[in-house]
Amino acid sequence: MPNDVVCEGLVKEYATATGTVRALKGVDAAFPAGRVTAVVGPSGSGKSSLLRILACVDRPTAGSVRVGGTDVAALGARGRRRVRRRLIGYVFQQPGDNLLPYLTAREQLELAAQLRGRAGSGEDGPPSPTGPVGPGEVDRLLGALGLEQRAGHRPEQLSGGEQQRLAFAAAVIGGPALVVADEPTAELDTEAGERLMQAVLGLREQGVSLVVSSHDPVVTGAVDGIVRLHDGEVA
Repeated sequence: MPNDVVCEGLVKEYATATGTVRALKGVDAAFPAGRVTAVVGPSGSGKSSLLRILACVDRPTAGSVRVGGTDVAALGARGRRRVRRRLIGYVFQQPGDNLLPYLTAREQLELAAQLRGRAGSGEDGPPSPTGPVGPGEVDRLLGALGLEQRAGHRPEQLSGGEQQRLAFAAAVIGGPALVVADEPTAELDTEAGERLMQAVLGLREQGVSLVVSSHDPVVTGAVDGIVRLHDGEVA
């Protein structure tokens, strides 16, 4: 499928004072559109390296990564930045890191939609997989994530779970090909984590590939698929 995210032969090496460290050793993995996939593994397994490459923050040493039909591994820093703005949403572990403190929930989504649309115009980025944001998309997402009554609230007036749900809404608005989340439930209690994951699963109809890194059984027990890494390889 053109909107699937696919890694083939992915290698990532880092130069250190003691020599070269190979964080990823030929990883083959697919993250289908419309599904939520968890990347799991012990510390040092390569999870962070894989997520950073998927999010177009880092470039692999070798191999290919196709996001929204674009081989991002072949792009330089400027090209990856364009793809990241247009085709990728990112959700940080700390809920507050994802939001601007002076904007309401509705304004957060409106700004995210505006920025993604601007990044996809002219030569500043590839076309959107799902087209421009419709006038009712902000309200639809707020409703889908149980935030319709919180639309006029700023982040400080929201719980950690509500902030994280809003962050996912901002990440998926405008039709990116991929949403990457690093330990999205790490700062939440079990109840808030469960509600977040139910909301995330409801976003599958967006046709987005959702990839989450987590040790949390609430997450791994709810997702559609799991990619297990061990020592830089798919276990």
